[in-house]
Amino acid sequence: MTASRPVQEFFAIGDVCQMTDLKPHVLRYWESQFRFLNPAKNRSGNRVYQRREIELIMLVKHLLYTEKYTIEGARQRIDQFRRTGQLKAEAREALQQETIESLRTDLQSILDVLDRTKPLAPTD
Repeated sequence: MTASRPVQEFFAIGDVCQMTDLKPHVLRYWESQFRFLNPAKNRSGNRVYQRREIELIMLVKHLLYTEKYTIEGARQRIDQFRRTGQLKAEAREALQQETIESLRTDLQSILDVLDRTKPLAPTD
């Protein structure tokens, strides 16, 4: 019998920054621009993000950085997703796309290192 690991429900801003590859000041700015990004605060006053909020952050990141929307355009697009009931699916899709792209970049970095460490074939 194997014990399952508990699923983490709340994340500190540092964890979210690492997961999303964003700086804390970017997250704080986005909180001021997107009313749905409103993390709770713990007893110490530190932001704590839920998994759902991380998905929304990744959607915002995707719209701004990949799709090249302005902040206002991203807001309108997210409102459209909300009205049509597609917000959750779109947020998950953005998270998956960003994860795949991150993995692709990491794998390419590993391949580059391996290529540099290969011994050169002797020339006769």
